[in-house]
Amino acid sequence: MNLRVVGANLIVKLKCVWREKTTMFFTIAFPIILILVFGTIFMSQDNVGFHLCVQDLDQTTLSAKAIATLERDGKFKITRVDPAANVNQYVRENKVDLVMIIPRGLESSIVQNVTRKDPKAFVTITYIYDPSSSSVLTKIQILNAVLAGINQKLSGKSPVIRSAETSILTRKYRFIEFFVPGIIAMAVMSLSLFGTVNLNTELRQKGIIRKLSTTPITRTDWILSDILYQFTLAVGSTIAMLLVSYIVFDVRLNLDAWLPAFILLDVFAFVGIGMILTRFAREAQSAAAAANAVSFPMMFLSGSFFPVELMPGFLQTIAKILPLYYVNEGLRSAMVFEDDMAALRAAAVIGAFAAVVFILGIMATKWEEGQ
Repeated sequence: MNLRVVGANLIVKLKCVWREKTTMFFTIAFPIILILVFGTIFMSQDNVGFHLCVQDLDQTTLSAKAIATLERDGKFKITRVDPAANVNQYVRENKVDLVMIIPRGLESSIVQNVTRKDPKAFVTITYIYDPSSSSVLTKIQILNAVLAGINQKLSGKSPVIRSAETSILTRKYRFIEFFVPGIIAMAVMSLSLFGTVNLNTELRQKGIIRKLSTTPITRTDWILSDILYQFTLAVGSTIAMLLVSYIVFDVRLNLDAWLPAFILLDVFAFVGIGMILTRFAREAQSAAAAANAVSFPMMFLSGSFFPVELMPGFLQTIAKILPLYYVNEGLRSAMVFEDDMAALRAAAVIGAFAAVVFILGIMATKWEEGQ
């Protein structure tokens, strides 16, 4: 192995990517755009509120207090519907997914029930909703919980069962702080996999790989320079993502030696997969299609965008087979939970996988087969 040759080849590759401004832009910009979009959507998740339309047919002090309680405890943004309006028509015309109707006689029924202890005096709150909306069931569950609390206060009875919340973390983290490690893992995977596939297939089609066998550079020098090249791009992309996350969203993540370690393991694993793919996919188009077939399931099944626990059981099983899942878990264990043992376990799994596929990738890379 000649370090001078490795360094020279690395510099050539970096200069080439620097000259390709469009490639350079999307290499850095794509993961940053994802962070900005999802971060903006979920940055106020702790104070999330839902839009709720309410038609108050009672028009009393008690009904007004009930609406105020929904705003305060349920965190709803209330829109009042004219009591004379046809609710079904209002839902269709205004494209809302839920209207809560407070019936006439609310105050009188509650007074009769509470003061006269009349169990027959009750009132029914009606929900008019669009079942095709994905958020309507969540809204109804929150409404039922708030109304249960109102019922309990009116009855004057203390709850028999209470709940207490205790986090396993020393401080509360926001969604964006769980999201950033997953985007880092996904971005490094994409850079390493597509960078290796695109470069190797292009050089093979141009016959450059075969000509390299006549130069002083060895196959080991070439592969090592490729690893360093992909790692350099990955580090640059990661730094850009972290800077944007800290400046725009004020994230607070634990940054230690685990971060570069997982980036390096991520690079080794997917450079290895890229070398294997280019061994069997000779043309650039088929190689890119094969890379997409590998990367897309990992993007959406390995927990980069949303927790794996939200998926059905059989998909969770599939997720735990994917290498990107362990990069995600390792980065979150180190950066969010600050759990070194969990990070070590994830590193052991992805390290073993990276070693196997990288060795196979080296075996699959042959100078003499370039065309």
